Amino acid sequence: HICCSVDSHFFLQKLKKVYPKEKLIGFFYNPNIHPYSEYYLRLLDVKRSCQKLKIKLYEGGYDFQKWLGSVKGYEDEPEKGTRCNICFDKRLEISAKKAKELGAKFLTTTLLTSPKKSIEQLKSSGEKIANRYGLEFLTVDFRKDGGTCEQFALARKDKLYHQDYCGCIFALNKQRIEQNRLADELF
Repeated sequence: HICCSVDSHFFLQKLKKVYPKEKLIGFFYNPNIHPYSEYYLRLLDVKRSCQKLKIKLYEGGYDFQKWLGSVKGYEDEPEKGTRCNICFDKRLEISAKKAKELGAKFLTTTLLTSPKKSIEQLKSSGEKIANRYGLEFLTVDFRKDGGTCEQFALARKDKLYHQDYCGCIFALNKQRIEQNRLADELF
């Protein structure tokens, strides 16, 4: 599962080194990203990154309204709260279905490299869903030992689009309130 190019570009290169005999397949499925223009911008950059890395990329559907329905009642949850659990479950469930359809043995997510996400939350969600589909969830931590700095340096070097929010409208609104800034991304 791929969330954005900044996370995936670094993550996929590291994954290739750790699992050199495995064929990597990317799946971009992120109905949580809003507005659609932000979703599309991230998708285009992920496509560019995957082409550069010679990794086949599939795109899942974009159903923001359905995603909104799944997190209804959790709009005020903080980052790393229950809303994130629901969002991870939804995205990893569809990703696991795609992985199974493609004959994969493993499932992982580039969200594991995001400094804004909880590795433990992702591991819990990923293992539960992977088990349901007969897959193994790979929880790899490429953040440690300067990985996050290396990730951001690589993103700058390869001129990747670096967004400054996770994609979720609720997290964006909270972040902009804390920054005392207008959420102009929504205009």
